[in-house]
Amino acid sequence: MQTPEPSSGELLAKPDPNNPNNNPYLGLVRLAMFAALIAVMGFIPKLDLPFLAGVPITVQTLGVMMAGLFLGARQGALAVLLFIFVVCLGAPFLSGGRGGLGVLFGPTAGFLIGWVIGAFLVGLIFTSLRKMRISLYWAALVACLIGGIAGIYLPGIPWLSWRAGMPLDKAALVSLAFVPGDVIKAFVAAWLARQLERELPKL
Repeated sequence: MQTPEPSSGELLAKPDPNNPNNNPYLGLVRLAMFAALIAVMGFIPKLDLPFLAGVPITVQTLGVMMAGLFLGARQGALAVLLFIFVVCLGAPFLSGGRGGLGVLFGPTAGFLIGWVIGAFLVGLIFTSLRKMRISLYWAALVACLIGGIAGIYLPGIPWLSWRAGMPLDKAALVSLAFVPGDVIKAFVAAWLARQLERELPKL
């Protein structure tokens, strides 16, 4: 494993408030950019599971992981919150064209809450590992596997159990069907982080 240069964590460096050339609205632009990224991913066709109605497999968790990696814990979570806020206003940006306040009361609501927690944990873990001089790819992968999967499932499974009226252990068991896809997304997010970090300027 190669030794990286010291890093502050998130891939997009925070604007320097003492630099008069920096755009003061750059942080807001980044929030909007990643909220839009998650929204665009919602137009990629979802995969419905016959044994778990109302809880589809989507690509949007990849956007959640990337928000945490690129923006850091706080800004990544805020980007996801912004996305959920827009969805609650009625924008059909969840997979399958779903939107409106009803999404906060359906079987997937716990996973939406988990998106916010997941983005925060991904950013937090990634930043911590980079400060420990772990290489970018492995830091990103571990952050996504822990924060981007466990952080989403921890609130998602109990909520699903409650709303679907199924035992907690059964809700956990059926949720295992999502894990392989999420693991693949974690690898994709880590690969993209490594590739885009080489291409994107430190804004």
